[in-house]
Amino acid sequence: MPIIINLDVMMARRKMSLNELSDRVGITISNLSILKTGKAKAIRIETLDAICKALDCQPGDILEYSG
Repeated sequence: MPIIINLDVMMARRKMSLNELSDRVGITISNLSILKTGKAKAIRIETLDAICKALDCQPGDILEYSG
């Protein structure tokens, strides 16, 4: 897939664990893991919004297009 998810990079920059992000965003650790490993087929805009708020970042900090 040409879209790369850089969630682990942003989590490391913010020194935030998967458990903490899960609590802040309100989605399960397993769903975050699927997203983090790039195995997700889709992401809801509201989920992306919640992740960006929790990590204090922009969507482009998490999503990267590699065409």
